[in-house]
Amino acid sequence: MKISLSLSRKPRLKKPVLICAWPGMGEVAFKLGLYLRDKLKMEEFGTLLAPELFPPTGIWIENNLVQLPKAGIGKFYFYKNKTGSSDLVVFLSDAQPLLEHAYEYCKKILLTAKDLKVYRIFSFAAMPQPIDHTLESQVWFCATNKKLFDELNSLNLGLKSLSAGQVSGLNGLFLGVAKEFGFEGACFLGEIPLFTIQMDNPKASLAILNKLSRLLRIDIDVSGLTQSAKLMEQEIDKIIEFIQQIPSEAGPGPIGQDEIDKIKKSLSLQTKLPQSAREKIEKLFPEVKSNISKAAELKRELDHWNVYKEYEDRFLDLFKKPKASEEKKLN
Repeated sequence: MKISLSLSRKPRLKKPVLICAWPGMGEVAFKLGLYLRDKLKMEEFGTLLAPELFPPTGIWIENNLVQLPKAGIGKFYFYKNKTGSSDLVVFLSDAQPLLEHAYEYCKKILLTAKDLKVYRIFSFAAMPQPIDHTLESQVWFCATNKKLFDELNSLNLGLKSLSAGQVSGLNGLFLGVAKEFGFEGACFLGEIPLFTIQMDNPKASLAILNKLSRLLRIDIDVSGLTQSAKLMEQEIDKIIEFIQQIPSEAGPGPIGQDEIDKIKKSLSLQTKLPQSAREKIEKLFPEVKSNISKAAELKRELDHWNVYKEYEDRFLDLFKKPKASEEKKLN
């Protein structure tokens, strides 16, 4: 397994804070990382490559021609923060690596962080909640130690403490590995409606950014993210308004609130599953076929994205014994 890091320069930074983000539920973390990079005009200074950790599970077609996707390219960026006490280092990757090698992958990033004298790390994630899409997204947090938890809790940022639970994927795991390596940090989780977990949620990204910019004293224009959040809310409104006009099974006329609630719950099944999640699911199927003990991991992933129904037949087929004729062929 080869993980290669190349740095074009080693920036001199004041009390740097590291922010890491990968694609995930609602694309909350990754889209926030991209927004920081673009709006602050961050400078790229490093690339992390680990092709063995990102095996392709499909193809892209461009101009009628087949191409293998190039996933898992990680980039380091920095920003000299003139309005705050800490400069920023941001690491972004367009996909999450295989979980069985995630520890070594995280370690490589953290060794770079140590070399840059990073003193604090932040990660972001989505927090699905039974809320309406028109409500403001609240931000929850957890920290790697009580000292930082108490510090963040005392700043009146409007953060809600997460006393128990889990943060799945690299956006959560990375912070746990960072703690093991002696770094302190926190994870900010933006609320998203349960029925929108497969849709981009700029409102949650915006809510986290508002807290982060106050905490780190970052002077950043949030109008672009604000506009994206409004547009997404309007699109969901249009979908619900359109469906309300469809006669219900009970008879003609607009559907009732019960049907609307069912539609909201099932919207996630009709929206786009992030490419990184779909690739991970597709990779797990053949792994389970050769090693049935991995079925639990596949089931967790399907439940996590609320797409078990979409894959139910394929999942159950994994447990079917081959017919006698098929066994003879195999033998």
